[in-house]
Amino acid sequence: MSQPPLNSEKSVQNRFKAVDIPKQEPCVRVNNFKEVVIGYTEDQALAEASRCLHCSNAQCVKGCPVGIDIPEFIKCITQKNYDAAIAKIKEKNSLPAICGRVCPQEEQCQKLCILGKKGDPVSIGRLERYVADFEQKKGGIKTPQIAKSNGKKVAVIGAGPAGLTVAADLAKLGYFVELFEALHTEGGVLVYGIPEFRLPKSIVKAEVDYIEKLGVKLTPNALIGRLFTVDELFQKGFDAVFIGTGAGLPKFMNIPGENLNGVYGANEFLIRVNLMKAYKFPEYKTPLGIGKKVAVIGGGNVALDSARSAKRLGTEKVYIVYRRDKTEMPAREEEILNAEEENIEFKFLTAPTKIIGDEHGHVKAMEYINMELSEPDPSGRRKPIPIKGSETIIDIDTVIIAIGRTPNPIIQNTTKGLEITAGGIIAIDKKTGKTSLNAVYAGGDIATGEATVISAMESGKIAAKNIHQYLTQKQ
Repeated sequence: MSQPPLNSEKSVQNRFKAVDIPKQEPCVRVNNFKEVVIGYTEDQALAEASRCLHCSNAQCVKGCPVGIDIPEFIKCITQKNYDAAIAKIKEKNSLPAICGRVCPQEEQCQKLCILGKKGDPVSIGRLERYVADFEQKKGGIKTPQIAKSNGKKVAVIGAGPAGLTVAADLAKLGYFVELFEALHTEGGVLVYGIPEFRLPKSIVKAEVDYIEKLGVKLTPNALIGRLFTVDELFQKGFDAVFIGTGAGLPKFMNIPGENLNGVYGANEFLIRVNLMKAYKFPEYKTPLGIGKKVAVIGGGNVALDSARSAKRLGTEKVYIVYRRDKTEMPAREEEILNAEEENIEFKFLTAPTKIIGDEHGHVKAMEYINMELSEPDPSGRRKPIPIKGSETIIDIDTVIIAIGRTPNPIIQNTTKGLEITAGGIIAIDKKTGKTSLNAVYAGGDIATGEATVISAMESGKIAAKNIHQYLTQKQ
């Protein structure tokens, strides 16, 4: 479709309505693990980009955790200069194809878009995805000019979004960066935690390849805290260390029956689906036992990812069991809508009280209790309160617990003098990312608790800036 002139009546009418993005139909996509969102065509991207007002004091930039010059990259799109658009984004963000898919733009850059006051904000994330995908499809991804080697070495532990960001930023400044990853493939939560239908692994691989092209040395199968300690990394000649190992330790509810067969932590479930490719069985010899009726406990993106994965694995009924109401779900609105379209059944204001097993020790049912919300506390949050006598039992074959994750304690337990706060989180100076140890920095979920991909990247950028400042002053 061609764009109307910006001063035409049709243009004025469309200024406040975002261009819808094509998706697989629900009845089709529940039978495959292909990406749900197909993405904009060129004409759709141009039409959406034409809605931008190019504000002189762009509020959207203030809402971007990594500070992308949003109006400028959108302007490049309107000029069909897609190479310039992706180059502008990559000045601040080395993972644009990933962020365009999983970053909660509606709570950040798009939330501050002026158009959002009267209609739909500009779909910044969808446009970011468009130009990133354009570059990948075209091939020959360009790298920026790299500074001359400064002779300094930095070890980055964990190849998730925080670690990848630190590695990219420091490599561009002339540092030798070695990125240690405990798993056999880089990406962290991007590869083990987010399903293929929301973030294809080929996209993650392409972004990681870009980081490697910047000169970063990738070392998989390297569990720091076991292979080397942080102290031993310094002994090996590294001048600084960044810890970005995320939050991979599951939380449980401590209710009866959690040890039954058929109960999964969401982390284990998603790793088996994504990283071990259970969704491709029998092509991959990693079957995943799942029943006909599945209950997923929780209301975040991880819970929805688990529920929608279970649906695609062939289960007949999937419930989301959440102790609050829909308005308080932390999951993204578009993912809630996708789940509803896929016939995931939501049981709001309910909380499990026990899981019931059969004579073979396998899940056969679950008891839950209805909840009601209290009056708002000083923070505005309403506390869920059990309603006595409202217990209900439903038949269930599989329970997936998705109520949060905490950091794995290996590095904390093997690094003397490293200050730790509640829940195993590494204490840092939030302005610099520095830990209690000299030349040791941290960021992402291990330093903040479970959060978003883009917030991990923001902390990575802060740490990279301050590692550079520290090592420059030291030199």
